[in-house]
Amino acid sequence: MKLDPVSLTRDLVAIKSVSRWSNARVSGLVEEWFREHGFETERLDYVDENGETKVSIVGRKGRGTGGLAFFSHTDTVPGQEEDWDPYDPVVGDGRISGRGSCDMKGPLAATMAAAAAVDPGELEQPVLVMATADEEVGGGGAKQVVRESRFFSETRPRYAVVAEPTELWPVYAHKGGVLVMATARGEAAHTSTDLGTSANFLIAPFLAEMAELAKDVKRNPRYRNADFDPPTNGFNMVFDDGGTRPNVSAARCTCQIGFRPMPGDESRELMEIVAGRARAHGLEVETTHKGPFYVSPDADLVQLASRASAGRKPKTVPYGTDSIWIKDQVDELVVLGPGNIAQAHTVGEWISIDQLKEAVQIYRRMIHEICGPATS
Repeated sequence: MKLDPVSLTRDLVAIKSVSRWSNARVSGLVEEWFREHGFETERLDYVDENGETKVSIVGRKGRGTGGLAFFSHTDTVPGQEEDWDPYDPVVGDGRISGRGSCDMKGPLAATMAAAAAVDPGELEQPVLVMATADEEVGGGGAKQVVRESRFFSETRPRYAVVAEPTELWPVYAHKGGVLVMATARGEAAHTSTDLGTSANFLIAPFLAEMAELAKDVKRNPRYRNADFDPPTNGFNMVFDDGGTRPNVSAARCTCQIGFRPMPGDESRELMEIVAGRARAHGLEVETTHKGPFYVSPDADLVQLASRASAGRKPKTVPYGTDSIWIKDQVDELVVLGPGNIAQAHTVGEWISIDQLKEAVQIYRRMIHEICGPATS
């Protein structure tokens, strides 16, 4: 049975699956491919806040409990179609180009090809392959899978691999995400009347405080972690008054403070400091906190991933993945996939064919080690 991750990646990329819209069509391709290659399949769906149907597919080989689960997502960021043809995948010069080729339809294809090469009759423990929805906009698919998947609950996999692009370096930790949204409400009026109350003036003292706080956050060891590059948390501020014209007092202005928590830092304290200062200025406040991912670099799965990837040493990365929704549902998790995150979300997004093929071999070694013999 010929299992070509290149042609599979090309087929996946050719189907537009931007997070804003439904991913049902690309999920249908994954489901059909699983069935053709000897997997049991499970389909989970939900309707998002825009009324779009989102679909996640779980493929399973083998029975029993434990084993290994691979997680990837089928949604992508917007294609920037005005600048290139993102859904016409191009193969050449040792790479595949197209939206999602790197993040993360190529990595998904590698997990599918690796698991498809396994004879389920030879498996001592099961292998699962997940193709989830909405990683780019909150992880709804991964959260639904670990909460509702019958295959996942029956299997209770001991280990998991999130196949986000890491250039095939095992990743044992990554940053999380915090957002504090502060809103000021004024009263709109034409400035010639001098009757309005500008929300921009109401929020300005808070903005000034955040500008000063940002200087301390960058230097303060409580908010740094030397295991990461960069060791800082990316404290950032953006604000929006809805494009109010200069001759109108703004009725509403929203400021968003965002930063990336790291293991062992004081990110929750910092979130409360920011929220507290916003409330002190009479602003409406909403907060979200997604913690970082961390597993010991000496963990069995991380060390297995290192051996399987020709001795690449475990490292950290500054971006986030679906690991934060999965980590508490398995014993150990590692992030490991082909491609470089710098190639993702770009015009001309691409993935190396050599890395894609190497990923298949790495995943097969891991399946063999954890679940039992893989076919040659």
